[in-house]
Amino acid sequence: MLTIGEFSRLGRVSPRMLRHYDALGLLCPQAVGENGYRYYQQEQLERLLRIRRLQDYGFPLAQVGELLGLSDEELLPRLHRRRLDAHYEVYRMQERLREMEADILRMEGRPMPEEMYHVTVMPDPEQTVFGIRRTVPVAKFHDLFQELRGELARRGLKQAGPIQMLYHSEEFDYEKADVEVQAVVEPGPGTTVKPAYAACAAVLHKGAYDGLPKAYEALAAWMAQHPEYRICGPAIDRYLNDPDTTPPGELTTGVLFPVEKV
Repeated sequence: MLTIGEFSRLGRVSPRMLRHYDALGLLCPQAVGENGYRYYQQEQLERLLRIRRLQDYGFPLAQVGELLGLSDEELLPRLHRRRLDAHYEVYRMQERLREMEADILRMEGRPMPEEMYHVTVMPDPEQTVFGIRRTVPVAKFHDLFQELRGELARRGLKQAGPIQMLYHSEEFDYEKADVEVQAVVEPGPGTTVKPAYAACAAVLHKGAYDGLPKAYEALAAWMAQHPEYRICGPAIDRYLNDPDTTPPGELTTGVLFPVEKV
């Protein structure tokens, strides 16, 4: 048996936190002496480490008790969801840092960096496409592109233009995104026609795909400044080169908002 001090030293957790875990029912001492001293089994270190790991992942203690009782198979989707949330938190913090840096430059009277995006209004022509539409979590987007490539090969369809993704959801949801991946192809089995749009607000994003939210911000800012337009179709990410053969820094993606004047 280990005293609370010895257990604290081995687990690198303060006795105060161990008492808090006990109060929450997460990790109770194996025995409590008549003098009130708490004693732990060395084997309980494994549970302590698991609690600490889940905390480090960002799960609140109110959820940790439930998670401790899950098998790896049951815990896995919760970890996937938490990972997506963490990516979003990092992205939002990066955005706050950029905004603070821009304000600092402005307040210090220093020149601002050139705008990364130039929004243009352009028509988007009719296209013959083969597409797959699913409601999937963001983490499964890659699988959807793989499925598309497999279907193109199986049907013997010849690609005649870029691959693109259309976002049909009325609101953005990391877990349930209604999206369609399309390849511009020559007419063949299962092909359809994507309609033409008379006008699209569009930008070009150059660089890795994880920077695409900045392109969307630029388009959103443009829409805020041009209330005479409203969106009339699904947003489109159009991938203009192949990520399997193009370095991330050289990737080029068109982002288009179909719009019409009101």
